[in-house]
This record gives sequence, structure tokens and C-alpha cells, in this order.
Amino acid sequence: MKVTLDRINSDYLFEAKGKTGVPVLIDNTSQEGAKGASPMELLLMGVGGCSAIDVIAILKKQRQEITNYHIEVEGARREVKEAKPFEGMHVTIYLEGPIDEKKAIRAAQLSFDKYCSVSITLEGCVAVTYDVVLNGTSIS
Repeated sequence: MKVTLDRINSDYLFEAKGKTGVPVLIDNTSQEGAKGASPMELLLMGVGGCSAIDVIAILKKQRQEITNYHIEVEGARREVKEAKPFEGMHVTIYLEGPIDEKKAIRAAQLSFDKYCSVSITLEGCVAVTYDVVLNGTSIS
């Protein structure tokens, strides 16, 4: 796997591309007028996106109808020298639709324990926790 980043202004704005060629803007969000996500935000997005793809794929295979999917990923950071790495991330998955509660919980469990390459990459460095909210009710 390979990505490229090209600087597109005289400051910190970059255009990143992966194999699909779809551009993603990366910027220094501590600067006023940032036009992209920070690298740390992208890491949170990566965990959320990876898990979302897994959960949706698992539930589709089980013929569960998802009428709405929303995910929030929050990262807790700590100071290490001059850096502020994540020490923990919490993912909240919001599902809506006529979805079996046990299948929703199992899909999330499979994602974080077996399939999500991004969160599994972080194992041992960052604690990634999650919960599932189904039709407005927390189920895990």
C-alpha cells in the first residue's frame, strides 16, 4: 500500500492520494483558516471508517436493514515530550433500522476484535473501546 502527499500552498496544506486517486486535504489545524483535516483527526477517521465498513458489511451479510449509520470517534491524548499521542479512543456506533440487537453487538465485536486493520494496528499502543446505540438505545 502506498499514498502520496503533495504540498499545495506555501504553508502546511497537502493533498494526499491513495490508489483510487481521490484527494484528501491535510492541514495544520492549529493555524487559522485550515482547509484540511489534521493528521490526528485522520487517524480517528481511519478507525471510524474501517469499523463502519466492517459493521455494515457484516450486517448486510446477515440481511439486516440499516436505515441510518452514524459514528463518533473521540481520542484522548497525553503529552510525551513535545508530542501528544493518543492514549485512548472511544468509538460510538449509532445504528437505526430493524436490526437485531445481538447481531449489531456481534458485528461491532467482530470489527474491533478481528477485522478492523486500523484499530488492530493500534493494539498495544492505544486502547480502543466502543459502544453501540441502536435506535436511540445504548445496547453495549
